[in-house]
Amino acid sequence: MKRFIICFTVLLNLLSSSCITNKDVVYLQDKGTVVDDALVVKELSKPYRLQINDILSINIKAIDSELKKLVEVFKPVEDATREGGQQALYFNGYTVDLHGNIEFPILGKINVLGFTTDEVTEKVKEELHKKYLKDVSQVFITVKLAGLRYTVTGEVGGAGVLTLFQDRVNIIEALANAGDVKNTGDRTDILVIRQYPQGQKIHHIDLTDITALQSPYYYIQPNDIILVKPLKRKAIGAGETATQTLTTIASLFAVVVSTYFLARNL
Repeated sequence: MKRFIICFTVLLNLLSSSCITNKDVVYLQDKGTVVDDALVVKELSKPYRLQINDILSINIKAIDSELKKLVEVFKPVEDATREGGQQALYFNGYTVDLHGNIEFPILGKINVLGFTTDEVTEKVKEELHKKYLKDVSQVFITVKLAGLRYTVTGEVGGAGVLTLFQDRVNIIEALANAGDVKNTGDRTDILVIRQYPQGQKIHHIDLTDITALQSPYYYIQPNDIILVKPLKRKAIGAGETATQTLTTIASLFAVVVSTYFLARNL
């Protein structure tokens, strides 16, 4: 009987220490790493630079009635955005090809690889001035990514490939859009797989630490893959709450006692 009691005591301590606590699930905690509050809340988001396979929505408008007719040829995406959403943008938007170019009506190929959307706006305006319009002061050009597309998988409420129509999205917003991280997910080591010209790289970010606000991976980029690993304690079957853990302990205790008395009676 002593062996059973010892084994059960060890198991009891293991399960008790495996309860999921607030420290496991609360975002952006001050873990004593904060030195300067002003420094912590400083956003480190950098302008996104376009990559191959990105899709752009380019809209050109003019105030002058004569110019309006001239720029009509540049408006295939505007109607597509209203009618068909993301699918229409896929077919009618301007996709960055393998050489970093987009094929623009009349203007031809324009290289946009590595440029920001603001820089692409200026490039389109320059090309219009060179080849099509003498006066571009009355022409308004808007260049945007056709949605911020990313993938979330692992211990989240709704894994999948998702798109948000925002210029900037932080990783907490991205996870919330995927149903948030489950209580069994490891928020201390979220993996962000990011695409670079030379290939993919894996980055780590601890979302339970407020210093995550300073991470260059706090703001996601198009085509990021966010992977949420399970907590180690999930593997041993511990409950998510104290009640679940006590229920597990009670069930195990009943099994141990029943096994002991059955063994004695054999």
